[in-house]
Amino acid sequence: MPGIAVNSEAALHHVASACPNCGANVSGNFCHECGQETVLHPPSTREFLHEFIGHYVALEGKLWKSLGLLLFRPGRLTLEYIKGRRVRYVQPLRLYLTFSLIFFAVLKFSIHENRNDRIDVGQKQSAPAAAKDDEAGDDDAERKAKETKPVNEDHPGEIRKGTRGVHEVVGRVNQGLADSLVNKVEHFGDLPGDEQKRLLSTAFYGYTPYAIFFMMPLFAFYLKVLYLGSGRRYGEHLLFALHTNGFAFLTLTLMILMPSGFGLVEWLLGLWLAFYLPTAMRRVYGGSRKLTALRWIVLMLLHLVTLGLAIAAAVAFGVLH
Repeated sequence: MPGIAVNSEAALHHVASACPNCGANVSGNFCHECGQETVLHPPSTREFLHEFIGHYVALEGKLWKSLGLLLFRPGRLTLEYIKGRRVRYVQPLRLYLTFSLIFFAVLKFSIHENRNDRIDVGQKQSAPAAAKDDEAGDDDAERKAKETKPVNEDHPGEIRKGTRGVHEVVGRVNQGLADSLVNKVEHFGDLPGDEQKRLLSTAFYGYTPYAIFFMMPLFAFYLKVLYLGSGRRYGEHLLFALHTNGFAFLTLTLMILMPSGFGLVEWLLGLWLAFYLPTAMRRVYGGSRKLTALRWIVLMLLHLVTLGLAIAAAVAFGVLH
């Protein structure tokens, strides 16, 4: 702009004719191509606070709208997203991750508080426990002695000479992996009870959220199989899985946080949790009540079995890692 220094106050507040981000020709305060502001001056404190509060209020508006549909209108949030009305609601993945993280944090805190209430002050290690530590030390020495024993060789004539070397190498590798796994299991068994509980708790809270999250594609696959011929794509089933499981995490969190004097409210939440999924399935996919109930039973059986196996595998991995 002629007559104005580049770093002057007037230049900083000038609306650019070309977008500084993408280079498109612009004539307003926002670029019609990328949406970036075209005003060049850095925001003042007042403008920064206004932008922050505006963004926070907008997020809160999305959150309350999403919660309203998620809690009280099963399946409605999924249908809204499928129909293209998405900007007004929180994204499904963010919704699921937020409620799952809150659930595990609340669960860990509540269990920790209950455990502290049961701890007896002045509890000390008894003589049998010390004796057990000595026995554990003897077992370690015996186990190390066993580990130093050479691996038995194959009997002559068991395999052909041409494959004997490969067989021995593979056998030694497999034997090494098996010995390592056995050693870890034995080491865990030799730990004191408190240490075992601490290790199990660490493994559970460290790996279970990931295991449950990776079960969502499998949950969607079950829906895909149960609703073959419905015309629904796999992505729609995955969307439904994120919403319904996000609701489950939210409801379980509310049940944990419910004070002891609100047993009726907790019971109602549990009842709503049980009937929520079939209600959402019928609203999103349609079908009769009987057929929906049958699909719901099959879905829950498959999901609970695979979920239990996934949690067990995650805890075992965390303990033996």
